Amino acid sequence: MGGEAVAPRGRAATAVRALLRSPRALSGLALIAGLFVLAYAGPYVTGWSYTDIDYTALRGAPSAAHWMGTSRIGQDVFAQTVRGLQKSLLIGALVALVSTALGAAFGACAGYFGGWVDRALMFVVDLMLVIPGFLLLVLLAPRLRGLGWPAFAGLLAALGWMITARAVRIMTLSLRERPFVTAAHHMGVGPFRIIVRHIVPHLASFLITDATVAVAAAVISETGLSYFGFGVQPPDVSLGTLIASGTDVALTCPWMFFFPAGLLLVFVLAVHLVGDALRDVLDLGSDRAEALR
Repeated sequence: MGGEAVAPRGRAATAVRALLRSPRALSGLALIAGLFVLAYAGPYVTGWSYTDIDYTALRGAPSAAHWMGTSRIGQDVFAQTVRGLQKSLLIGALVALVSTALGAAFGACAGYFGGWVDRALMFVVDLMLVIPGFLLLVLLAPRLRGLGWPAFAGLLAALGWMITARAVRIMTLSLRERPFVTAAHHMGVGPFRIIVRHIVPHLASFLITDATVAVAAAVISETGLSYFGFGVQPPDVSLGTLIASGTDVALTCPWMFFFPAGLLLVFVLAVHLVGDALRDVLDLGSDRAEALR
């Protein structure tokens, strides 16, 4: 049992080394790191807050005073874009973390316990899958406006974990028959300890890849809902609200649209580069994984 229990750590170390040799992963990680630095250091390098108004520069083009120009009412587009990027990244990371954890918990418990527990948990998953997620978000989001963006992020996470749960359940059904799990059971180890210490570590490669892709999906979902007015609410901003406000002036004042839209595109591209590299590295039998090792 000891050898197999330690195996995930060895695979994790090998995967990290292989990931650092992947040009796609390094490119994606560099872009993501740059965006995080911009999001959290940007407010300190500009003299404008995202709520400040410059009445002398309404719809002003990019200049030395306003690096990305100004909005209709004179708000600094750089300050607003940095704030919107910060909010979108925070929501995306939180949603990915919570939804992946929920999916892992439901799937692992259903697969390990089987029987009525499996049937009950999978009934919940199937019920959630048949509910139109977007329609439910549209109906519930307005009722959560007073609770702020954490409630909105929680709603996104609550509607995005079911596919992960199904995949984890299938993998757990196979893992629970492995000798190291059977040995732990016969040694008197509790079921939840077995799940946490022996099953989940063997699912780490899938969960890491799933969470990485979920970040991009959550940012896109948040952007889309905020674009239609169901997500982040004024006076706060996100990339979605900025893109929405700049859409109708994209030709006359392109800086109001293309700066936030460009950052969104760069972020999604970077996450997918990292996700693809993770998939290749963590797929132990792939040719690319062997080449990187």
